[in-house]
Parts: sequence; C-alpha cells; structure tokens
Amino acid sequence: MARIYISLGSNIEPEQHLQAGLISLRACFGPLRLSSMYESEAVGFSGTNFLNMVASAETDLNIAAVVAQFKQIEQNHGRLAGAKKFSPRTLDLDLLVYDHVVCQTPVVLPRAEIVNNAFVLWPLAELAPELIHPVVDKSYARLWQEYDKDSQRLWPVTFEWPPGLTF
Repeated sequence: MARIYISLGSNIEPEQHLQAGLISLRACFGPLRLSSMYESEAVGFSGTNFLNMVASAETDLNIAAVVAQFKQIEQNHGRLAGAKKFSPRTLDLDLLVYDHVVCQTPVVLPRAEIVNNAFVLWPLAELAPELIHPVVDKSYARLWQEYDKDSQRLWPVTFEWPPGLTF
C-alpha cells in the first residue's frame, strides 16, 4: 500500500464541494487523515478566496489510476474538463506525494506546488511534518519554517463538519 497526500481546494461553494470531495475520496480510498482548513487568496488570477486542505490515504492503485480517480471525482462535482488552469473551481484535487516516488509521468511527483504555494505547503507540513521531500531532502515542517510567508496570504479557518460525518 502506498501513502498518498492529496491537495484539495475550492472557491465555488467551497464548503459544499470540499465536503462532497472528501466523501468521494473516502469512498475510493478508505479512511482519510485531514489537515486543518485554510483560506487563501486566489493565486494566478483575480477571484474569490479559496478554501484549501490536504488529506492523506493509503492505496494499492498505481499513480495513473489515482490521478484518473481524482479527475473523475472532480468532474462528478462540477469541474469542467479543459477549464483554464488559473480559474475558479468547484473542486481541485492534486496528487502531491505518492510514497517517496520521484517521477515526471504520468504526473510530476512530488508536485512542484508543494514548495511554491503556501496553501499546499502549510497543510502538508501540518499533516506530515517529519516526512522528507525526496528532491530537496528537507522535512515539510522545515520547508514551511523556511517559507517566505509574506509571499502569499493564508490563514486557518474554522470548518464545521456536519454531525456524524467522519473521515
């Protein structure tokens, strides 16, 4: 079984879409570990703020199958295939880490956004502080500690899950 880390984000009815996305992820991958929820300004375009978090799960699927499953979940929750990269979204799921794999195909792993975007790095550092980034050879906690926090605005938010909903 491989340990995977998944970035989730939304800025269109984000509470609804993130909750639905997590329910779908749990149905596909079983129990999830979740970071806190964070709010951030849109990066790369002018738009409403995003809610972001990171989830972790275990899977016996290969990388291509995991990514295909994410795309299907996104589409099931209103994401339009072929939409511009920097645009509002109902649900964005990105594979950040698949065990300690470093690859270029079928996707780049570990995902470059880890070291570039606070909305990925902070929740990942919270969920897996001691895990070592296999390319830069630093823990995610250390990477977050060294990150230029003035470069992107990000703050934790309280997120109330419906009663009885567990991951």
